[in-house]
Amino acid sequence: MVSDIPEESTSFVGRRAELRRIGRELAEHRLITLTGPGGVGKTRLALRAARAAAPRFPDGVGWADLWPLRGDELLPATVCDAVGLADHTTRAPVAALCSWLADKRLLLVLDSGEHLVDACRDLLGDLLTTAPHVTVLVTSRQPLDLAGERVTEIGPLPCTGDNDALTLLADRARAAAPGLRLTDARYAAAAGTICRRLEGIPLALELAGAQLATSSVERVAERLTSRFDTLDGDRPAFPPRHRTLRCAIGWSHELCAPLERLLWARLSVFRGTFDAQATAAVCAGGPLAEQDIRTVLAGLAAKSVISREGARWRMLDTLREYGRMWLGELGEAAELASRHAAHFVSFAHGAVDGFQGPDHPGWHTKVTDAHVDLCAALDHLLAADPERALELSASIGFVWSCDGRPQEAHGYLVRAVAAHRGPGPARTRALWVLGIIALYQDDLATAGALGRQCADAARAGGRAEAALDASYLIGTTHLMAGRPLTARTVAEQALGRTPGDPYATPGRLRCQLLRVFALTALGRLTESRAGATALRRACVRRGTPWFRSYVDYQLSLISLYQGRPAEAEHHARAMLAAKPGTGDSFGTGLGLDLLAAALAAQDQGAAAARAYGMGKAVWRTVGYPQRGVPELGAVREECERRARAAIGDRAYEEAFQRSCAERPETILARIAAGEI
Repeated sequence: MVSDIPEESTSFVGRRAELRRIGRELAEHRLITLTGPGGVGKTRLALRAARAAAPRFPDGVGWADLWPLRGDELLPATVCDAVGLADHTTRAPVAALCSWLADKRLLLVLDSGEHLVDACRDLLGDLLTTAPHVTVLVTSRQPLDLAGERVTEIGPLPCTGDNDALTLLADRARAAAPGLRLTDARYAAAAGTICRRLEGIPLALELAGAQLATSSVERVAERLTSRFDTLDGDRPAFPPRHRTLRCAIGWSHELCAPLERLLWARLSVFRGTFDAQATAAVCAGGPLAEQDIRTVLAGLAAKSVISREGARWRMLDTLREYGRMWLGELGEAAELASRHAAHFVSFAHGAVDGFQGPDHPGWHTKVTDAHVDLCAALDHLLAADPERALELSASIGFVWSCDGRPQEAHGYLVRAVAAHRGPGPARTRALWVLGIIALYQDDLATAGALGRQCADAARAGGRAEAALDASYLIGTTHLMAGRPLTARTVAEQALGRTPGDPYATPGRLRCQLLRVFALTALGRLTESRAGATALRRACVRRGTPWFRSYVDYQLSLISLYQGRPAEAEHHARAMLAAKPGTGDSFGTGLGLDLLAAALAAQDQGAAAARAYGMGKAVWRTVGYPQRGVPELGAVREECERRARAAIGDRAYEEAFQRSCAERPETILARIAAGEI
């Protein structure tokens, strides 16, 4: 299980009493909701409290950011991601999640759930009933009103006594203006005025501290005083603390340069984090030139409007809401949504090539970082331009199907196919990806039918690559159904219709791989080994580690059948070495099973039991006990028999169960480090 608590990029101030209280509540209650207005520090408190409580939860901490979500649909998938579940079954996501967590001792944190209160209430009602050892910590501007909920209201930092408000302001002032010490007596009056005017609200204090890079303490206090004096009678129904924060954000906005204000507004179109390249593609235009983007981003960061997360930037949702309001005032909301969607259509095309190229792990990270914005683009296009929605869903759906997100891919593909029924390459590709997902879900009838539809469309359009992909889908369906001879015939006929370099395109590589699988299943191991060896050389030459990993899988299986267990171990390890950072839980499970079999064949019973147990742990995240071609079942059975014979049933069970209890992310880390 994951312990995916975000890192804190700035120092943490005060809150000792609140942390003690939340610690007690996490020990005594199963649902704790931290409430309070935006900017009061609920997320930072949840971070600290979760990190302190983590040792009490043997299955880890799952952290789910809900602030990027604009609808209920993605909530179950987001929580599945947070707890390390990449379900490949046809179950509803909520049912899969409840089943996965049923025996877990886990802390789940849902951050910023105020806009999804009803959906969170429904999800947690099911989860807390079926998973009796799961504890949930929620941050929200309002309670969930769920039975058993423990509500803790988070207030601002005190401006008297320990004066944590002044401590926070002084800390941020030192970061903005090194050498500035607000604790000096000469600054006491002005600094105290700032803290009181901002009512100890942490976000407001952070914004004020950033302004001290260019203004004196006295000038900041004076500006705040004059600005707050204008609030008399301003929207009296607005809660006072919200009015204070709104005023502080507005004051910070006024102090931004014109281009910084414009970029602030335009950045509000992003739902998640963003990098400079995406910012330039979506936000440049008019007075904001592309070459100025990095400088203006730096200016917003200096004013604490955005913050760095590695090579990317993040804007707090409270500040994004303000920017979105100004985007509407500028009349640019519709244009920016279209530019945002167009950028992510282009991004998705690059991701398809990237996943099949040498930097598969790098593209996995990029796609993960862009996930919520890809969903936002799909949501926009489904309403505004269904044809482009089909194009985007077909591209990113393929990536997600390889990336441990088949459920989300399936949902968007079904909606896009229904929204745009016209023929064309995008529709053919979308149907093909739906067929691949059906294979993952063991729905062979659907996969075969979709394969035939794709083949008909490819022939009608004269598209050779689409025809190869359709043949791969049809042939793999036959293979999984136990018809390897038919699968081989389909692959060889498809390859025979496309003369030239037999490894020139992804479609040809897929059909070559299918042919090798089929020959292995037919017992024609000499031919299969020769084909796999040639295909592996081509994969190395072309720089396609994802394809190469599955060729290594076949070479490992062939070596086992030919009585070459050391070679089988070598190829299984090569396959596994390609898996960390790719999101391919399915392939990781297959690789661990083959490694276990190869070790057992060398009478390394304890090592085989450990590898087999690790495979079991990974397979659980996929939602199936184990998967693969039909003949793999016999290999697994023989592995277990030989390993038990080598070390005895009791030793085998102990080693197997210990590994079975390992967290999948720990297993991947050990694979990456070469420890397995």
